[in-house]
Amino acid sequence: MTPKQKKSLYKIIAAAAALVALHFVSAAWALPAWALLALYLVPYLLVGWGTLKKAAKGVKNRQPFDECFLMAVATVGAFALGQYAEGCAVILFYQIGELFESYAVGKSRKSISDLMDIRPDSANLEQPDGTFSAVAPDDVPVGSVIVVQPGERVPIDGTVLSGNSALNTAALTGESLPRDVAPGDDVISGCVNMTGLLRIRTTKAFGESTVSKILDLVENSSMKKSRSEAFITRFARIYTPAVCYGALALAVVPPLVLLALGQPAAWGTWVYRALTFLVISCPCALVISIPLSFFGGIGGASACGILVKGSNYLEALSKTGIVVFDKTGTLTKGAFAVSAVCPEAGYTKENLLETAALAESYSKHPISLSLKAACKEPLDAARVSNVEELGGHGITATVDGHSVAAGNARLMEKLGLAAKPCEEAVGTIVHVAVDGVYAGHIVISDTVKPHAKAAIDGLRAAGVRKNVMLTGDAEPVAKAVAGEIGLDEYHAGLLPADKVDRVEALLAEKRGKETLAFVGDGVNDAPVLSRADIGVAMGALGSDAAIEAADVVLMDDDPAKLALAMRISRRTLRIVHQNIVFALGVKAACLLLGALGLAGMWAAIFADVGVMVLAVLNATRALYVRDLKRGL
Repeated sequence: MTPKQKKSLYKIIAAAAALVALHFVSAAWALPAWALLALYLVPYLLVGWGTLKKAAKGVKNRQPFDECFLMAVATVGAFALGQYAEGCAVILFYQIGELFESYAVGKSRKSISDLMDIRPDSANLEQPDGTFSAVAPDDVPVGSVIVVQPGERVPIDGTVLSGNSALNTAALTGESLPRDVAPGDDVISGCVNMTGLLRIRTTKAFGESTVSKILDLVENSSMKKSRSEAFITRFARIYTPAVCYGALALAVVPPLVLLALGQPAAWGTWVYRALTFLVISCPCALVISIPLSFFGGIGGASACGILVKGSNYLEALSKTGIVVFDKTGTLTKGAFAVSAVCPEAGYTKENLLETAALAESYSKHPISLSLKAACKEPLDAARVSNVEELGGHGITATVDGHSVAAGNARLMEKLGLAAKPCEEAVGTIVHVAVDGVYAGHIVISDTVKPHAKAAIDGLRAAGVRKNVMLTGDAEPVAKAVAGEIGLDEYHAGLLPADKVDRVEALLAEKRGKETLAFVGDGVNDAPVLSRADIGVAMGALGSDAAIEAADVVLMDDDPAKLALAMRISRRTLRIVHQNIVFALGVKAACLLLGALGLAGMWAAIFADVGVMVLAVLNATRALYVRDLKRGL
């Protein structure tokens, strides 16, 4: 417990002890009314002074209608009617409920903090003389060399210069299997170095590193409220004033009607019922438990390596009916390799491959990297000039004084050349033209991710009615991938703008309140991620642009996690709906009984504090997702 919570607990214990003692004293001795008032004011003010101050502050700021105002009016009114014990009991149990709520929220925050405890305290910055000193991660410039010892957390994204080790990525991806790294491998911040000493050259500033982005996403997720949360906020804004005026009417109207009928007004009875009505009506259970449920759901998802940027997106996941996938890097590994080289007359395989690799030598695209990796001879970039990258087509360049074009069939068509199909292998075809003459083609193959088929099966089992793949790749490749993993539909040969058009068409096919999710990882997916109802990005290997544009980030690039995210979303929504129905149902029943005089202050205390405690307990279940992870 925090010092503030402990202080509140001590006050509650002292007030409860005083209240019990006063009960026996008042039963044993007949004390005058002023003495009883003075004695009961001690425990009342001990636990209720803060509530009275908040109520007064709300009135002063012209925003009186909150739970503090309701408690203040009800308890002061009880004292005015001489119901000292009940007035003290109401404020005491209210404070017990507040303490419990504070503790539960703190516990949930701590659980999430422990699960996401990836913020590094310092970075070991290497000095020119080979020594290193501990500095704040914010003070490490891009391009610096840092040293990460075994047991330390990688503080900043970078590339391994020397050393071999295994990294524990559990805090980022939710997976316990270590990841081996060697010189040349990229590493992301937040991982724990388990075995060897690593020297890493930083590629980003700390504020732009993975660890900072993750923490920012989780910390700011509460800013984007779901429809359920927004409803509760609007409901409380209307509900609280309504019950205040309703209580006032209950205190005044029946006595006036009785007077008009010539009967005793019984002001005390009706005012007591009105005060009971106020206590019962306090909306704490809803106002506290609903945000706490979503907070727990987002925290539980974070522990599984699923970052949800707001409760509105968590809620939208539960209604997903159509899922659209990019292919490369999403359903496939994106680890391309040359599988066939088919030169035309006048060219050898080695010559065609070298020409294409040189033309692509300045590109960082996976296909370009695979061409360069397959070329056995060292590539001299000085042989290349006039490089121009044509989005969705390929690259043109001057190689050894010759005009070279390397790209897809659309590029060949643009140049007025006939691109020949490949009969040797299925994959992405890179067509090559030299000095305006078709020189041959190279086939680049990719492999499907191990969990891709399980991802589609899981989504179908979760109620997704259509799984679609959009790709810029050729028709034969798209057809092979779609058939292997069991997609419902695919569209090949698409430019980035074409993907947006396809998503627009699929959005028009939605039924009722269902949502469409798009899953992608590349820079060219950012427009589609923004257009979809829910944009899902691959976080571990995905581009910064895709992560920024997405609403949900899968940190380990496993598409099967999307079905898990849907299960977490649906259980969170079930908990939210349970709390809404339970709280409103109990309060409605108790309000009716209170108005009829069949429920007193003790029933009111249960309707307020008891319901809040039970709702908060139920809300904390959203944080625990171990049972939902089975089968992954």
